[in-house]
Amino acid sequence: MSGPLRVYRSLEEVPRDFGPCTLTIGNFDGVHAAHRRILRRVVAVARANGWRPSALTFDPHPATVVAPERAPKLLTSPIERARLMQSEGIEQVLILPFTEAVAHLSPGEFVENILVKRLGVRAILVGENFRFGRNQAGNVATLRELGGKCGFQTETIGAIALRGRLVSSSAVRKLIEQGAMSAAARLLERWYALEGAVIPGRGVGSAQTVPTLNLGIEAEVLPAVGVYVTRTWDAEEGRSWPSVTNVGYRPTFGGDSLSVETFLLSTLDGQPPRRIRVEFLFRLRDERKFPSADDLKAQILRDARRAQAYHRRLRRWCEAPAEAPAGTTSRAL
Repeated sequence: MSGPLRVYRSLEEVPRDFGPCTLTIGNFDGVHAAHRRILRRVVAVARANGWRPSALTFDPHPATVVAPERAPKLLTSPIERARLMQSEGIEQVLILPFTEAVAHLSPGEFVENILVKRLGVRAILVGENFRFGRNQAGNVATLRELGGKCGFQTETIGAIALRGRLVSSSAVRKLIEQGAMSAAARLLERWYALEGAVIPGRGVGSAQTVPTLNLGIEAEVLPAVGVYVTRTWDAEEGRSWPSVTNVGYRPTFGGDSLSVETFLLSTLDGQPPRRIRVEFLFRLRDERKFPSADDLKAQILRDARRAQAYHRRLRRWCEAPAEAPAGTTSRAL
């Protein structure tokens, strides 16, 4: 069992008892399968030595400061990353503001002033392509050399591939933007989800087709425009419903702005949720313009039947672990 998560947003917030720690460093966007492999090893080393399993990540993404033209769209916010890290046993996370001053630290300054003096590292675990310091001058060999001088051990974790695809944040982004949600889930070891406030819609759905919950878009990476089998969660109370979600522009009604609208497939008891989390399981079809609202409603009901069948299969697989692959996301349904 991991301890309660402690999150710090600056070096000034870091307490004296942050160390001794086992630390991993990186952007960890998405916290995918390769990241999780590193995190699990961090926890194992920490527990074997009585140290705190810890992570150092950055906000904003370093590329935003040093090469804005190459800055990626992010799969997860810093606090989402911290929560996903906690699920693997990480107990404390420093979300370090990545400023010009941090960007200009030499590898030696970064290690001695931040990792050793402020964080109390005893072991550092990173990917084999890890780079750090001004102009990315430091690499794993540099880290090992500095560790020998400063008294910490360094361990590298190799890249992993699943079904012939190298696991990386960029690969996950590409799959999500293509609508390949099952494949993205394999790399993430979880379903990709969007979370946000429920916002007022135009009232068209409840009046002419089916009632929907309209998600306020906060994420930078969105699934391809289309209709999806989803699971919708009340982000505040933990209730969930099977659902169908449309990501698109509502062409039947002349829409011109992107929206995410979710139709719940089971009864909504009590008050509607104020904030929802929508997990994307499978892409059903492209979004398209229908001749009338009645035609669109008929298609939505067909989508709902397909989604209900999908959820039934998913439940059967989850209830039969001896026959199912490990985890519910490791196989495309």
